[in-house]
Amino acid sequence: MKKLILTFAMICLGLTLEAKQKPNFIFIMVDDAGYGDFSCYGQKLFKTPNIDRMAAAGMKFTQHYAGSTVCAPTRCSLLNGVHTGHAFVRGNREVQPEGQAPIPADLITIPKLLKEAGYTTGMFGKWGLGAPGSSGDPVNQGWDEFYGYNCQRQAHTFYPKHLWHNDKKVMLDGETYSHDLIHEHSLKFIRDNAESPFFAYLPITIPHAAMQCPEEDVAPFRKKFPQFEDLIGKYSHGTRVTNPVAAFAGMMTRMDRGIGELLDLLNELKIADNTVVLFTSDNGPHREGGHKPDFFDSNGPLRGHKRDLYEGGIRVPLIAQWPGKIKAGSVSDHQCAHWDLMPTLCELAGIDTPKHTDGISYVPTLTGADKQRAHRYLYWEFHSYGNTQAIRMGDWKALRFKVRDNPDAPIALYNLKTDIGETKNIADQHPDVVKRIAPLFGEAHTPSENFPLFGRKQK
Repeated sequence: MKKLILTFAMICLGLTLEAKQKPNFIFIMVDDAGYGDFSCYGQKLFKTPNIDRMAAAGMKFTQHYAGSTVCAPTRCSLLNGVHTGHAFVRGNREVQPEGQAPIPADLITIPKLLKEAGYTTGMFGKWGLGAPGSSGDPVNQGWDEFYGYNCQRQAHTFYPKHLWHNDKKVMLDGETYSHDLIHEHSLKFIRDNAESPFFAYLPITIPHAAMQCPEEDVAPFRKKFPQFEDLIGKYSHGTRVTNPVAAFAGMMTRMDRGIGELLDLLNELKIADNTVVLFTSDNGPHREGGHKPDFFDSNGPLRGHKRDLYEGGIRVPLIAQWPGKIKAGSVSDHQCAHWDLMPTLCELAGIDTPKHTDGISYVPTLTGADKQRAHRYLYWEFHSYGNTQAIRMGDWKALRFKVRDNPDAPIALYNLKTDIGETKNIADQHPDVVKRIAPLFGEAHTPSENFPLFGRKQK
């Protein structure tokens, strides 16, 4: 009997040790911040010292891409591991009174995969993939804990009347800054699960939509940008903000400080060396609520903003930190995208990658291995403004506009190596390249009844 108990104890200990060897994952995704909105990517008008701290301790990617150029399809692409030519959600589609059109209950998502592998999963921030009670509700999509906004539209204010904790509506006074509540819950989740593998997905809302921030972080920038003090920023929910330019800088400062608190917590809990932290944005910079991305040079050298498939709408930061595994201060020009996260986390967790994914693990890049596979091409489609398609193939970038009414729309071609700002359409000079890329627009696109690319206007 004693031998049986001892054997059982050793098995349990072995399982515990095996579980502890699995790395924790923290994936932070800010909302509508541009490629140039961080000082380590060139921002000059405010500082992001803690995001810079991540870059100094880990790897900064220079050619990483969002799943889409707007919220919901980016999140679907990220969590399901596919580009928008294959995604279930390919555009923002509202449902009333709250939420977005839901993803199906049987969709394969990162939290479901990691949960099956023994991870505790938590999401803190903005969802956008299914209304409360629907198949797409976070509680039906693999999350052990969810706290934040279910609905993108509700996230147009940082002072909401309610948030959601799992399937419970949490009523608020409309005067509490939501980012702070969400941040506190994310830190508590990490602290509560420090002894076993966890996946924390933090799709935080700064700097989405309304330019709102507590005055303590705005005041220094009011002094720095007094020329905008008479500017009124307006958005939904009756939002009115004076000096939204100062508010944006304050929001980014507050967000960055929270990143520092998270990194400090990992050190306090002594789990930093076993935690992979990734930081990105969901798409390029927006122009709402009085925000002035051109003043801040938010897209850096890139053309376009949110809702564009030019580089400024889809090229986003990616910073990866994993002490002892990722070389400090390293920079990678590996071309990758949000849909690569699924195979990357699967490889790190030691589980099989689902066959449906369009992604390629970038673990070899993170760890300095020599066997990194490259994408043959990256693909996007955007279901607004007449519908647009885009392809990145090597240094070439190709776009087709207003394909809804013209499935054979001409291809615009740019060489990003010599023209990162996509200023010169050189399709006429390179017919051979256009001929090679043209079939890929059809190859990459699978028809969607909910999001038809050609011939019929979107609902």
